[in-house]
Amino acid sequence: MTERARSATQPGVAPRDAETHCPYCALQCGMVLRDTGERVEVLPRQFPTNRGGLCQKGWTAAELLDHPERLTTPLLREPGGELRPAGWDEAMARVATGIRTVQAGHGRDAVAVFGGGGLTNEKAYALGKFARVALRTRHIDYNGRWCMSSAAAAGIRAFGVDRGLPFPLADLGRARTLLLVGANPAETMPPLMRHLADQRQRGGRLIVIDPRVTATARQADLHLQPLPGTDLAVANALLHIALTEGLVDRAYVAARTEGFEEVRRTVAGYWPAEVERLSGVPVADLEATARALGTADSAIILTARGAEQHAKGVDTVSAFVNLALALGLPGRPGSGYGCLTGQGNGQGGREHGQKADQLPGYRRIDDPAARAHVAGVWGVDPDELPGPGVPAYRLLDSLGTPDGPRALLVFGSNPVVSAPRAARITDRLRGLDLLVVADFLLSETAALADVVLPVAQWAEEDGTMTNLEGRVLRRRALRPPPPGVRTDLAVLADLAARLEAGAQGTPLAQGKGPRPSPRPAGEPAAGGGAAAGHGPAAEPFPTDPRVVFAELRRASAGGPADYAGVSWERIERDEGVFWPCPDPDGPDTPRLFADTFPTPDGRARFHPVTHRPAAEEVCAEYPLHFTTGRVLAQYQSGTQTRRVDALRRAAPGAFVELHPDLADRLGVADGDEVRVTSRRGELRAPARLSTGIRSDTVFAPFHWAGAARANSVTNDAVDPISGMPEFKICAVRVEKA
Repeated sequence: MTERARSATQPGVAPRDAETHCPYCALQCGMVLRDTGERVEVLPRQFPTNRGGLCQKGWTAAELLDHPERLTTPLLREPGGELRPAGWDEAMARVATGIRTVQAGHGRDAVAVFGGGGLTNEKAYALGKFARVALRTRHIDYNGRWCMSSAAAAGIRAFGVDRGLPFPLADLGRARTLLLVGANPAETMPPLMRHLADQRQRGGRLIVIDPRVTATARQADLHLQPLPGTDLAVANALLHIALTEGLVDRAYVAARTEGFEEVRRTVAGYWPAEVERLSGVPVADLEATARALGTADSAIILTARGAEQHAKGVDTVSAFVNLALALGLPGRPGSGYGCLTGQGNGQGGREHGQKADQLPGYRRIDDPAARAHVAGVWGVDPDELPGPGVPAYRLLDSLGTPDGPRALLVFGSNPVVSAPRAARITDRLRGLDLLVVADFLLSETAALADVVLPVAQWAEEDGTMTNLEGRVLRRRALRPPPPGVRTDLAVLADLAARLEAGAQGTPLAQGKGPRPSPRPAGEPAAGGGAAAGHGPAAEPFPTDPRVVFAELRRASAGGPADYAGVSWERIERDEGVFWPCPDPDGPDTPRLFADTFPTPDGRARFHPVTHRPAAEEVCAEYPLHFTTGRVLAQYQSGTQTRRVDALRRAAPGAFVELHPDLADRLGVADGDEVRVTSRRGELRAPARLSTGIRSDTVFAPFHWAGAARANSVTNDAVDPISGMPEFKICAVRVEKA
């Protein structure tokens, strides 16, 4: 009898508790789950990130564990028909046969994998390994590409490393001036506002740059409300003012950076009056912001999706990084540049192999030394590893085309709702020879699948997550999955074994699969406690997350995101461990850049960037700017939160926010259904009038499907460096429906 069953059936047995973390955003708030035998309760937990606080999503997270729509059996689609229940053996046989058929006819790269930023480190690592070793396809990417890939690329080229916050979250409370660019944490991660409250109590100043008067902007001392897509020009103007008024830290620039002179020449042309004309931000506000940053003894600049989800997102972030470097902020306590990661494991999810161009430890897949190291851990020949794939949108848009993948495996993502130009991506998914989705609810993407595999939820499996600070955390299982449900690790292991067995004697058997590397003398096998990170994997695709993490430690060793010194025991003892942490007995790294940057010469790099218009400008036919974002009670594609009664009552449906002056011109009253149309599609939702939005801009949240799907409208133009789509601006027309 399981512990859960005992507590449910034996009077007087104490409830079972598990200290874990919220399944939603990258703040990864600490919480306690309590199984009373009749229900699972969420209790507060004192943890450094949230200090006992949770948002409404966190408080209600356990309601999905026993939700009536929970998937507990595989589903198979009959030819041309509906999904029907099936056994695991039949379902996995269908998947394995489909993969072998597609690859035999069209090559290894005809099968693709699409992951998610909510997967644990162990699952993200195993998924990347599965794609490159079991499938031997170059085509893997994940929905985190749409989260902070622009900030990641800008961070790597400036600092030599990408970690969302290169300092502890508590530093926010120490900053004399805090600038938030395109960030609305009051709604996206409310417990973070406790750190901003600390900052205000210490006399700090909060400045927000956002086209809307959000819940966060209403708390700011100064709110800059630019035209969407002009943040880069605003950043260059701020640096122009800092130079003009002598606010640049010349000693820091000379000692710790390279490339400043070219940036100085570039921003010389960004006169505040010209940027006011371009962005709508008054010169006085630009000057006040530059002075608040440049005269403070500590200052932090944070960007988020509002600045990053553009076809020029990398350059926009680079402009704010340039400003931070010129003011001498990175590496100083209570100061620096950082990015607010969105998804729960958006940081760890990209560090260990889900991105098309990366191997575990944040290694480049085209680096021969990186390939050799990881191949040694995996027990394969480096030449057998595929090369770089393509970013998420390009991957999805190529599905089913003559040169694109013909089969797709989806883990932890719902691109039917979350992808830009979503109607087109939906058609691509429908045209596949094989679509397999692993999920615990029937998402809109799963509803299109040929095979749906029911997998465990966050409270039903152990693992680790890496939050927005680069702090590696322990996710603890409260109870096992329901009967009929498997973990993602078990799915990958089963499928890898079937593919290996089925490929024997065929042309696909040339890549002989993973072979455990020889164990150095005296080293224990994987899974042996704190020392497990040094031993080879005992099986190609372990199902025990502790064993997978041990292998991950070895694979990441020596890379930018080095987890070699991180163990589950150390995480539990220290309330998380900050990477890089190369030595089990050495320190971790809560704050980066104190003495040097991880670049070849130890110096940070400036990059000159210039403003350019949005990929799609307004015109007579489409005269308004459209932008998207989140609301407090919903999360991402809404697959989970739209099924929680309390959250559905708080945010029952989509809406289109527009200024009363615009509504008056359109003849629209509050609550009227409106149609928003772009060159790619349309959405319909009730109008919500607000003076907090510019009169030339309309906003819609992206959590809903069907006619209210915001991403039916959004632009699929992408940043040439990061692959980030331009979610945050496109041209539309609005009319009463």
